Amino acid sequence: MADNDPQSARELSQFAENLLQQLQENFQALTDKLLLRNILFNEMGERIDDLEKHVTGLMAQAGIENTSEELTH
Repeated sequence: MADNDPQSARELSQFAENLLQQLQENFQALTDKLLLRNILFNEMGERIDDLEKHVTGLMAQAGIENTSEELTH
């Protein structure tokens, strides 16, 4: 049994190391996805703001007196 203990300890250590590596890789992948989504949401928000400005400008050119505040309600 004494011969099995060091091997078992080594195997357990390797298993724990592999598990931690997998967890780190999964955490990094999730972090990357969240950062990408945040970037995409920010870009989408900027595009919506630009679209609202363009619509407001078009409405002003057409003589419609609605403000951008009225568009958002």
